[in-house]
Amino acid sequence: MKNKKQLLEHVIHGIFLILGLITVGCVLVITVYLIISGIPAIREIGLTDFLFGKVWASTAAEPYYGILPFILTSIYGTAGAILIGVPIGFLNAVYLAKLAHPKVKSVIHGAVSLLAGIPSVVYGLVGMMVLVPAIRILFDVPDGASLLAAIIVLAVMILPSIINVSLTALESVPKEYEDASLALGATPIETYFRVSVPAAKSGIAASVVLGVGRAIGEAMAVMMVAGNAANMPSLFESVRFLTTAVSSEMSYAADGSLQMQALFSIALVLFLFIMLINATLNFFLKRDQEK
Repeated sequence: MKNKKQLLEHVIHGIFLILGLITVGCVLVITVYLIISGIPAIREIGLTDFLFGKVWASTAAEPYYGILPFILTSIYGTAGAILIGVPIGFLNAVYLAKLAHPKVKSVIHGAVSLLAGIPSVVYGLVGMMVLVPAIRILFDVPDGASLLAAIIVLAVMILPSIINVSLTALESVPKEYEDASLALGATPIETYFRVSVPAAKSGIAASVVLGVGRAIGEAMAVMMVAGNAANMPSLFESVRFLTTAVSSEMSYAADGSLQMQALFSIALVLFLFIMLINATLNFFLKRDQEK
């Protein structure tokens, strides 16, 4: 009987190991494929001209392949969405975990889960039909399809990830921590923000990582509300993100052409951005845990 249990443990361990290796293998395959497909264009265009060029005209008689507008737009758009979405999502999670009545919590949590299941194209459609005209009227600009519209849509899209993960982290904090704080004379609000939140810091940070990944990797909704023009980023002008630059031109780029290779190079830059963001946040999280 003992041997059978040990055999079962080894089998389960082997299955988990294989699944983990498959995950790592998928990441390696994607990485190698993007490098092989993207490096030739960077070599031909030049790294400086590619990363810091301000003009993208891939179909012109004399083509230009500068992606600086796309890089800055992605950075500004993601940063704006995080600045709006993280405080709202975090405070919602604290309210649901610690303050909300169970019935209210059930309703709001259900709405958040429903928000997470809405396809991105629906976000884009609603933004295009409601948000874009509202921005045009409210700010008296020629066209509401702009960086501001993209930031607002992305902020709404990242809310479910931030709320759900932060809520789970806050609910997993041992109740003894809060009881000890209350026993020492702290108010409930002080306890929640000075005891519960620091104890759930790693989970809250993970929610921010997921939000960043969702914001910087979104294409369809952004394409529908941002205008998709290769301009330098401005809050009330049409812009193009790294993701939309790839998705908008991939359908008509000729196989093996410099344009196609440049699109793979953009995908490589986007991939490296996401890897860098995740590595940076993980570094700070591990450093805090060691302290």
